[in-house]
Formats: sequence, structure tokens, C-alpha cells
Amino acid sequence: MNFDFDDQYWHDSTLESIFLDRRDPGNNDIIEMVIDWYEGHPKSKIIFRGVCLFKAAMNSGIKVKESIDMAYIAPADDPDLLNFYKIWKGAFDNVKLNCYIIQTNSTGSEIKILAESVEMVPYSV
Repeated sequence: MNFDFDDQYWHDSTLESIFLDRRDPGNNDIIEMVIDWYEGHPKSKIIFRGVCLFKAAMNSGIKVKESIDMAYIAPADDPDLLNFYKIWKGAFDNVKLNCYIIQTNSTGSEIKILAESVEMVPYSV
């Protein structure tokens, strides 16, 4: 599926699950999210590949679905993106990372992912 992260209608879509796959650490780090889209797409899985940072400040224990407020690719001067390259002192200079940010309505949570790519695939149980 052709997928442009910034060109999706994220608002009021539901984040149903997050799965972190580290079975092949450093070679194939993946984060998968199941999104039930408000409009435009059937329920699908968003797969982040080449993940180098996963930051989640999420509030739990609230009995509501995790509704998304907004999601976007942060600018190249995002502090976490700049800091990542800085702390690895050149080890990742040849790797182009994007900073993906997802903010939620329901719980005021924020997820930040530094990854090489993202794609959408059909959801199957």
C-alpha cells in the first residue's frame, strides 16, 4: 500500500495496540500499531521499520479507547532526533531517520518513534 504518514486523517482514529518486535535486535527492530481509522481506510496495521528510538509517555487505567488527536513527521530539528545522532557520534550518520509523533485525545499521551520507514498493511486477526 502506498502510505504517506503526514497525508492521513488521523484525528479520532483509534490506536488499538502497540507491539515492539526485538527478536533481531539492531538488525530488524520493528514497532507495529493497529489503527482503526475514523475515515479513509479499513482497520490496518502501521509498521515502523529500522526503529532506533521508541518513547511513549502514555496514561493508562482510563476506561476510554485511545483516540488519536494528531500524528505527523517532526521537523529535522526535533530535539530527540538531533540528540540521537549526537549521542551515537557518527555511527548512524549514514542512516536517514524520521521522527514520527502520535498524540492522543483520550489520555493526553504522546508516542515518538525514530525510524527509517513506515508502511501500512491490511489488518488480519
